[in-house]
Amino acid sequence: MKLYDYPGVPNPRRLNIFMAEKGIDIPRVQVDLLKGEQLEPEFRAKSPNCDVPTLELDNGTCISQLNAVCRYLEAIHPEPPLYGSTPEEIGIIEMWNQICFTNGFQAVADLFRNGPDWFEGRALVGPHNYEKIPELVDRGRQRIMNFYGDMEQHLAEHKYIAGSAFSVADITALVTVDFAQWANVTAPDTHVNLKRWHTLVSERPSVRDNS
Repeated sequence: MKLYDYPGVPNPRRLNIFMAEKGIDIPRVQVDLLKGEQLEPEFRAKSPNCDVPTLELDNGTCISQLNAVCRYLEAIHPEPPLYGSTPEEIGIIEMWNQICFTNGFQAVADLFRNGPDWFEGRALVGPHNYEKIPELVDRGRQRIMNFYGDMEQHLAEHKYIAGSAFSVADITALVTVDFAQWANVTAPDTHVNLKRWHTLVSERPSVRDNS
C-alpha cells in the first residue's frame, strides 16, 4: 500500500493521528496541494474528488475520502477500536463524528476558504472551480462559536466526545478546534470543559507527533 498525503493540512492530519493511534505506518507519496498536483489527470484517476488523503492498495485499488480510508484501516487493523466495538458504540461514535465534521470542520472550511487571502477560484475542494462567497465567512464564524458552545455543554458530562473512550470523533473535533485557530477563531476562556478535553487529547503521543 501507499498513501497519498500532504502533511500538516487538516484532513491528512486527521488520518495521521488515526494511524498513529493504531501503530500503522504506510509509505507516503506527497501531493503538493499548493501547486495543484491534486488536479493532475494522473492523480484524478486515483482520487475522483481530487483530494488527499488517498490510499492505494497493493492491487491498485484506490480509496479516497478521509472517513472511507479510516474505515478500511479499522477493518484490517481493528485494535484499538476507534469506531467502537459494539453496535451501540459504533452508532454513537459515527453520530458524533458526523456532528463534529458537519457543525465544526465544515464551518471552519467555509470561513477559511471564502476569506480574502486564499483559494481564489477554489472555494470548495474537488475537481471543479467555485468562486468564493464572502458572506460565508461571517456565517462560518458564527457556526464555529455555536460548535464550541455545543461541545462545552456536551463535555460537561463526558470525558471524550463519544463517551468514556478516545475515538475517531475526538480526532475530528480536535483537528477542527486547531483548524479554527488558523482562522483566528478560538474558544472563549469560559469554555472550561472544552479546554479540559482539548488539553487531554492534545497530550496523546499520536497528536503530539502530528501537530
